[in-house]
Amino acid sequence: MPGVAELPARPELPDVMTFENGEKVTSAAQWKKRREEMRRILACYATGLMPPSPGNVRGRDVKSALVLGGSVRYRLVHLSFGPGSTYGFDLAVFVPAGATGRVATVIFPTFGPTPGGTPLTTMVRPPEQGKGLDALTIPLGDQTARAAEAAAATPAPPAPTPLPMPRPPASDPETTAAAHAELFRRGYALVMYHYQDTGEDTIGRNTDGSWAFRSTRYYPAHPDYDWGLAAGWAWGISRCIDYLETQAFADRGKFIAVGHSRIGKAVLVAGAFEERLTVVAPAGSGAGGTGAYRFNGERGGGREGLSDMMRKYPNWFSPNLYQFAAQVDQLPFDPHTTRGTRSGQQYLQPPAWLDVTKSETAHCAPHRIVLIPGAFAQRDLGTACADDDVQCALCHASHRSIGLPPTRISSNCRRTWWPRSSTVNSGPVQDRRRATPWPRRGLADGSNRPSTKVVVAQADG
Repeated sequence: MPGVAELPARPELPDVMTFENGEKVTSAAQWKKRREEMRRILACYATGLMPPSPGNVRGRDVKSALVLGGSVRYRLVHLSFGPGSTYGFDLAVFVPAGATGRVATVIFPTFGPTPGGTPLTTMVRPPEQGKGLDALTIPLGDQTARAAEAAAATPAPPAPTPLPMPRPPASDPETTAAAHAELFRRGYALVMYHYQDTGEDTIGRNTDGSWAFRSTRYYPAHPDYDWGLAAGWAWGISRCIDYLETQAFADRGKFIAVGHSRIGKAVLVAGAFEERLTVVAPAGSGAGGTGAYRFNGERGGGREGLSDMMRKYPNWFSPNLYQFAAQVDQLPFDPHTTRGTRSGQQYLQPPAWLDVTKSETAHCAPHRIVLIPGAFAQRDLGTACADDDVQCALCHASHRSIGLPPTRISSNCRRTWWPRSSTVNSGPVQDRRRATPWPRRGLADGSNRPSTKVVVAQADG
């Protein structure tokens, strides 16, 4: 693939219906080839190259129990795979006890521990992580002493007010099941696991300058692949599907991936490369997720841009992406390309997120794009599946994507407009601020693009 100096400047988002050689896509056969071309571009410049499936994913039950008054069956399953089955991670699997036949399954990598599991050990992060500093200026090697020194210099926070009665941990299976009771009532199964079990989220580097995350989890088994952490987390979602396809409860045609923030980025990557996902719901994923690099960050008034991501978390992405930090217009892709790699897969996205732009929505993909404008009111899809916002998404997915009957969850499900406070990178959009519904086709301002098929769907809940 050519480097940044060999690529033309393209201030507008690259057309997903045009090959890199300028040829237009005019047939289904050409579209299939164009999708593969876009995947090659993403693997080179955006995500890094991921290894194929190991082909030997196995699951072993560690423990099981009935939770939520006996209405849900919980199992802790250890997945193993790779050379000698030496790699793997734990899954918390929740299935409605009254389920008959196969059911749709939500795959939900989380920031919290795997419910009922024992967290894998993690290396000490550099004290600079999460503070917006340049990751490449951090001293190399083990960070334990530096982190301890930084912690000693930080004033201790005030002691929390004692609770009258101790609460069970949030990772307790019973507590987790209660938080997602509505999901189970609707007949979904749920799989959860700690995202760092599929890649340690650290910007630390080894003494030779290599990224420290490559020395743990399953990365040592694949030294010839240049994948970043977002691709590694997405690869973990695919290994979950490998296992779920062997389970009697799981409908092979109804896998849904949900994630927030950096996990939303991983979910979006999984949707680009994993054909078995039916619905993908990345939320609050910002730059490197659904936000267009060309219109985000300082140049576009967005919250994060490419240069911000390359400064803070370059290891989440392909090593080839760094060269575009100051030359964004040379990118041969943008996040709309990620979604354009799929045909027939649906995406649910909270478009009130500030880093989603009109232009990105216009060019999202030539296949069916499903947006629920305003239904999420700038809240986070994926932080808790019991939230009304997530139920709106599930309501839509149930009926339109995977054939389950619609069920009214809350009044929010019929909010088909943007909230009054909503803005996009180019400034406030007046017709959105008047809280008027989107037109059924095209952009919020009523214009249309011939190569874009955007369906603005009203949730059936």
